[in-house]
Amino acid sequence: MGLIDDAKDAAEATGKKVGEFVDDTKERVSDRVDEVKADAEVKRAEGDVKRAEAERDATEAKNDYKERLRD
Repeated sequence: MGLIDDAKDAAEATGKKVGEFVDDTKERVSDRVDEVKADAEVKRAEGDVKRAEAERDATEAKNDYKERLRD
């Protein structure tokens, strides 16, 4: 019976290690997904800033043009 108990214990330990490995892998994948989402949010925000700057510059140019027409 000692050999069977040892085999059972080894199988349980192996199962536990495999389960921990799967959980760790799922966590790593989840962390990576979170990083990609955060990077995408940063890129979107940078795009919004560039668009806002372009709108500001266009408005400034339009206002300068109008001012020159008034002179």
